[in-house]
Amino acid sequence: MSQRNSYSRLSRLSTRSARRAACFCALLCGLNTFCWTADAQAVPTEATVPDSTLWKGSRAMADISRQLSFGPRSIGAPGHAKTIAYIEAEAAKLGATATRQQWTEQLDGKAVTLTNLVVRFSPLKTRRIILGTHYDSIVRAYRDAQNPLGPMPGANNSASGVALLLETGRVLATARPQPSAGVDLVFFDGEEGPLSLGEGDGNWRPLGSPYFAARVDELYAARKPDTAIVFDMVCYRDLKLRPDVVATQAAADAMKRFWDIGRKMAPAVFVDDPYPASISDDQVALARAGVPSFLVIGFDYEPWFNTTKDTIDKCSATSLEAVGRTVLAWLYTTN
Repeated sequence: MSQRNSYSRLSRLSTRSARRAACFCALLCGLNTFCWTADAQAVPTEATVPDSTLWKGSRAMADISRQLSFGPRSIGAPGHAKTIAYIEAEAAKLGATATRQQWTEQLDGKAVTLTNLVVRFSPLKTRRIILGTHYDSIVRAYRDAQNPLGPMPGANNSASGVALLLETGRVLATARPQPSAGVDLVFFDGEEGPLSLGEGDGNWRPLGSPYFAARVDELYAARKPDTAIVFDMVCYRDLKLRPDVVATQAAADAMKRFWDIGRKMAPAVFVDDPYPASISDDQVALARAGVPSFLVIGFDYEPWFNTTKDTIDKCSATSLEAVGRTVLAWLYTTN
């Protein structure tokens, strides 16, 4: 994530968000096979929520560990391509396909291919829910006082969101019945910006979510998704999740329902006190495209944020389960 250094910087975020979210990519690519026109399908009026213990924090922790083994996952790094392959391989195990949405950006004078990945469950359902995260990491630990040029592992900042979505997909793949709405897991590229430095880049802008959002009407020709939730930094052992009320007015009801469920499942994790200002992440582009969206982020991650110490020992299977099991229950209350 790019905008979460300290509360003192949050006030700048609300003024930056509109400018940054408006920076949609104008490049075109052929997406004929990627256009989702859904056929109508009977939707159950009542759905039984699967046993929440099916969502395993231990498996999500293993996903984090595997991503860290790839090394830096910034745009163009070998670990970036390995992460794409890993997501695709895990989707294939579930009998699903991770569809690639690819385009070219001019970054630092070079043409670079970027890739969003989408994994769909109940693809014939017209009503859709997006669960999103980013999979790229920053190129170096610029906030590390001792080693600002060192690698930033990104256990919490990038790997945790991927792990959350993958484990949610494992549960959905075998769940009966399915949620009343189809679910799309969207893995965004380039959230850390053109220089892969996040807030360390004064001209930061996300890349993958604006590209995706600018094509929502093509991708969801029958109907825009009902809601999108973007997840970021969700594995910290002392995780605290606060509602980002300023940025999420369009999705206020959905967010309230999410927090109500979360407080029942993990009251120590889901707290009522909101962040003092909006936080700019991939949810901004989706909201501007007309998809009610909100952000679930563990902003309180000092002093490890974007340092060499963002490592797996800061993560907790229990924290991941608190979020993942809330997601599962929330999906089954979305009518």
